[in-house]
Amino acid sequence: MKFFEIGKIVKVHGLKGRMKVKSYAGAEEDLSSLREVLIGRGDGEATTYAVRRIEPRVTFFFLELETVNTIEDARNLVGSRVLIPEDAHAQLAADEYYWRDLIGLSVLTEEGTRLGSIDSIFATGSNDVYVCSGGEREILLPAISEVILKIDLEKQEMVVRLLKGL
Repeated sequence: MKFFEIGKIVKVHGLKGRMKVKSYAGAEEDLSSLREVLIGRGDGEATTYAVRRIEPRVTFFFLELETVNTIEDARNLVGSRVLIPEDAHAQLAADEYYWRDLIGLSVLTEEGTRLGSIDSIFATGSNDVYVCSGGEREILLPAISEVILKIDLEKQEMVVRLLKGL
């Protein structure tokens, strides 16, 4: 079975095992229906945990697991990856992508100049915004057809047209 990463545990939240997770899941993913997740460090083995509660926010979510009941239990998981089975998400239309698929893509201008890579994504009222970093400067790219010209997941590339002011 294949799994994909929906976030990374960044810190504990409170004294009863609640954790804050940086989300790699897009707003289109309904995390509240998850009954179990896998928690793993690096590329090693992952352990399955029953989910007590997930509270999604825009760029993170709070996670409570059935057997993680103290701040010490939660602290031991900080830095770990949160994974779910690949079949736990819906298929998207051809021109739609999960955030997790876009994180890490190389960003190129239509002339072929490398600008960096997609570091993170955040939602706004009208469209998502891709944060491109690792180049000369950080660039915020609105996810609109005038800016995002092509996404090639096989090549791990995104081709963009920089509008005036970007």
